Amino acid sequence: MRARPSRSRNLVAVLALSVAGLVALAAGCGGRETNGGSTREADDESREARAHRARQVAAAWDGSGAAAAWRAGYHPTGEVIQPPREGLHTKDDRQAYRDRSFALRGKLPAAATKKGQVSFAEGGALARPLEAAEESYEALVRSGAEPRLTVTGAKLGEMTVVTSRGPATVPAWLFSLKGYDTPLKQAAVTASGLPRSPVKPVAGPSTRLGGLVRSAVDARSVTVIAAHGVCDDGAVVDVTETSGSVVLSASVRGRRAGLCTKQAMLQRVTVQLGRPVGDRVLLDAHTGRPVPYRPWGAHLQAGDGVR
Repeated sequence: MRARPSRSRNLVAVLALSVAGLVALAAGCGGRETNGGSTREADDESREARAHRARQVAAAWDGSGAAAAWRAGYHPTGEVIQPPREGLHTKDDRQAYRDRSFALRGKLPAAATKKGQVSFAEGGALARPLEAAEESYEALVRSGAEPRLTVTGAKLGEMTVVTSRGPATVPAWLFSLKGYDTPLKQAAVTASGLPRSPVKPVAGPSTRLGGLVRSAVDARSVTVIAAHGVCDDGAVVDVTETSGSVVLSASVRGRRAGLCTKQAMLQRVTVQLGRPVGDRVLLDAHTGRPVPYRPWGAHLQAGDGVR
């Protein structure tokens, strides 16, 4: 098989940036003033700085060409991998699916075409590059450890994916699994690239978002991955909403004085919104860029904790 970076390895790279930002914050936690009213004043200043940055990001994006390009693309906000319709039979199979541990015991077909069509339920369609079954399988597999699910073949079909433009029907590779009557599905088209942001990222250490875990066009909440350290009480994500965007600002709360290790903890944070997401762009205040979808579970790597 031809080696290429997998979706899960791309996620690790993104989360490494989160960890790097967090390490810088953790290293400085011993220098925080805790006497008198200085802590509250510093917190208030930090909160206002985050709110000011969020307003800047929203103003830069609302009505911009970048926002128009983003809305015209294919951006999944839900799972692009779906288990067999009948469910997974055993505890070992469920573990293998969570670990993305597979063994190939069959031949995979080549793609018949180089493009696939994404059809949006609310109207419109978009042509996107179509991955070969071999490439899709490589992206699917994250582990070869036992227990494993056995893939016996694949054929091209369709699946429904939740996107920033609502549900969409997309080409998918239907992987046959040993012992199962229905296939495992994986979207066979690549997501659109994120447009160049009209605003530069924040300089210096800050808490970054690791990705979007769950969202829907009609949802009044979003769930994201945020990083924090071992010398605080966890991550918090503030939201600034406009008619065209939802800007998320990540920070940590209850940072304590003293020596801190450089261990990073990853946490799911659900943010409540004033109204459904709709077609608004979900943005990271730190980077000034859209928050990409990253499935929870693909984040695991040595040295990271989970909360």
